[in-house]
Amino acid sequence: MFADVAFSALSLALILLSCFLFTNAVEWLGKKLNLGQGIVGSIFAAVGTALPETMIPIIAILVYHDAGSKEIGIGAIAGAPFMLGTLAFFVTGLAVIIYSAIGKRTLKMNIDEKIISKDLAFFLAVYTVAVTTTFIHEFAVARSIIAIILLLSYALYLKIAFAYGGSKGEDVERLFISRVFRAKASMAWIIAQALLSLAGILYGADTFIGNVGNMAGRLGVAPLVLSIIITPIATELPEMLNSIIWTGRKKDTLALGNITGAMVFQSCFTVVFGMLFTSWDLSGITLLSAAITIFAVAFSLIWIRAREKANPFILLFGGLFYAALMIYIFR
Repeated sequence: MFADVAFSALSLALILLSCFLFTNAVEWLGKKLNLGQGIVGSIFAAVGTALPETMIPIIAILVYHDAGSKEIGIGAIAGAPFMLGTLAFFVTGLAVIIYSAIGKRTLKMNIDEKIISKDLAFFLAVYTVAVTTTFIHEFAVARSIIAIILLLSYALYLKIAFAYGGSKGEDVERLFISRVFRAKASMAWIIAQALLSLAGILYGADTFIGNVGNMAGRLGVAPLVLSIIITPIATELPEMLNSIIWTGRKKDTLALGNITGAMVFQSCFTVVFGMLFTSWDLSGITLLSAAITIFAVAFSLIWIRAREKANPFILLFGGLFYAALMIYIFR
């Protein structure tokens, strides 16, 4: 048991470190290509930090063929959007309030409303269709067609994102690999750091999923419950940590865009993967978590569009939605 915990912690640390390196690399990529914050935050950084929660269900379902691993995969697919749409928003709002209390910034959040609302609306549309498809899960052909359409919709999202772009990024921390080798931050070094960090994410995800399954069996906890609570919290740490850092630097569009962009990516890829390679028969905790996610995201979207701004206290409501599912599970 101790070995499982230790290796899980080490693999998680590798995932987090790799995501930090990847985010640093894609910020530099955005700077080199002169791209706006909407693209850097909602696409490059979001895809990088979404990789752990994306790879875990894929590895669980395709590599590990036992029933427990498949439950972990389904739990991770449902748990990741839930965690981002509730707990990650709560953490971001709380970070703004704390930074404001210690004088590092004001309570006012400086976001590009068009970027964030675009992400939330797109996620809400795709994810709602995907979840609703569970009610026709027995029609495999129809489910597969819908899944492919949702997968292709990410191309539309990219087109919209690149068409708008948003304001250009501000200062970027020095490329990590260039610090180590005391070299100029060239495109070659940026790509090298990105590829190295991707390898770390993949290896860490494979190790993590194996140890989570072992712990579930020894603790007598259903793998589905463990994966829908513990795994998403662990894998969403990169998004939450990045958001905390960015809110401290008053880069609120990047802070929220990293979360909302990851949600879009998951709905078009991870959720679609579940539709194609599982029975996609959502019920109980997984269906409830999906319903809460839809309601929570709709709540945030309505507020941001109505006010044309984000409010840290409104983001705190994400914690209430998260608590609602926890109360249901442990009641």
